Amino acid sequence: MSRTCVDIDPDARLVLPRILLINPNSSAATTAMMVSIAASCCDGRADIVGATATRAPAMIVDAGTLAASAAEVVEIARAHLDACDGIIVAAFGDPGAAEIGALCALPVVGIGEASMRAAAQGGRRFGVATVTPALVASIAGLAESLGLSTQFTGTRLTPGDPAALAADPARLASALAAATRACIADDGAQAVIIGGGPLAQAADQLQPQFAVPIIKPIDAAVSQLLQKLSA
Repeated sequence: MSRTCVDIDPDARLVLPRILLINPNSSAATTAMMVSIAASCCDGRADIVGATATRAPAMIVDAGTLAASAAEVVEIARAHLDACDGIIVAAFGDPGAAEIGALCALPVVGIGEASMRAAAQGGRRFGVATVTPALVASIAGLAESLGLSTQFTGTRLTPGDPAALAADPARLASALAAATRACIADDGAQAVIIGGGPLAQAADQLQPQFAVPIIKPIDAAVSQLLQKLSA
């Protein structure tokens, strides 16, 4: 870990590893929210810094925009490689994560892959509750690419415009709770992922309502990256 060291001063504190969280959406408010959640997951074991895309929409809601966002995500990563120890790509489709991993030795984690691996632990069947109907095929493709299709029970969607729903926290949480119930009751999911970085705050509210694990992608990514950094 390049940034972790102990100063010769006995009173000096350990320099923590720095994790760069890249938001492929162009909402600085969403970046700040995800950085705050990631920092709370670190329990003092790392510093989290955020970077926000500028060429993408405030919320990525279709496969074309998701794919197009990868180039800027890689650009952001290149600009910060010397100033971080690990990278989180904080959009559920993990745009640019594979490309970043190929160009550097730093550990790189996408929130989509991290959450699916967490949900699938122990052979659990898992579903995704989310707000973006145009990304359903991409979500299924991610499960297939990870070899998890046999455990994936499918995606359940909230009704209405994704951006409008995301702008109304109470309605968003209620709609995601309904989609989560459908994953469990109708599809047999034994764990449910709340699929999307901008949904992270709503995801925090859902676990008390359900007996099955509710997988929060930011939390899953932080956990996986911290494991890689300590290996």
